[in-house]
Amino acid sequence: MPNTKSAERRVRSSARKQQKNHSVKSELHTLEKKYLRALPGENRDEATAAFRNISSALDKAAKKGVVPKATANRKKSRLAVRLNVSK
Repeated sequence: MPNTKSAERRVRSSARKQQKNHSVKSELHTLEKKYLRALPGENRDEATAAFRNISSALDKAAKKGVVPKATANRKKSRLAVRLNVSK
């Protein structure tokens, strides 16, 4: 339990940030799953659109500090390789 008023505020602030980060990460996982499901299909446009969505979401998450920038770049790179291999 926090001992001071400022510590109480930090607990509330940390809880809000944790909830927001969790929802952003959950959305990233959902977008990645959609992208991976679109890859083996015949519709390349769908996979390309899904890649754009996940790439944009990763950039936004990195910009806000939810995931490290290097992690976002590594994931985008690996997803792009999978898209180009499945031509």
